[in-house]
Amino acid sequence: MSEETNNIEYDRAMKYEITNETHLTNPDLKRIRALKDFANVKKGDLGGFIESEKNLDQEGNCWLSDNAKVYGNAWVSWDAKVYGNAQVYGNAQVFDDVEVYGYAEVSGYAKVYGNAVVFGDAKVYGYAEVSGNAQVYGDAVVFGDEKSKPNNNPEILESLPEEVTSITISGITYTKKVTWVAEEK
Repeated sequence: MSEETNNIEYDRAMKYEITNETHLTNPDLKRIRALKDFANVKKGDLGGFIESEKNLDQEGNCWLSDNAKVYGNAWVSWDAKVYGNAQVYGNAQVFDDVEVYGYAEVSGYAKVYGNAVVFGDAKVYGYAEVSGNAQVYGDAVVFGDEKSKPNNNPEILESLPEEVTSITISGITYTKKVTWVAEEK
């Protein structure tokens, strides 16, 4: 096979292309368009905005839609969905079956994976990790840095929504424990 044939085959395997449509407030970001059907995406569907192909994996069912933006060295892969006006940027990673939507932001070196959901105006940043079935939403802020630990900063854990039962920050997993106490009447 010639190199030209190989390039054509590679192009057919791509699931999206980067269009010339730029984002209104960030002209470095371009809208994507689906080149084939996958998951709930149909060939020709317009997606969100990325800075380059390094921001969204060509494999798996990951997708950006609406006005969602992924830029910098941020990476969305596997089956992750980013939509609405959500943003993933910096060196953040969003993967597995994650959903990030609304006006949520994932940035810095944050990782969101598993079946986690980040939505509303929530922000996950720094070195924070959100995983499992965690839901971070509303105005919640999850931050982690290399030097801080929630034991020294209990407000980090106490600010999480009640539904969040575990979170990993700076490589340490914290799990909320509930104790049942019998009361006599």
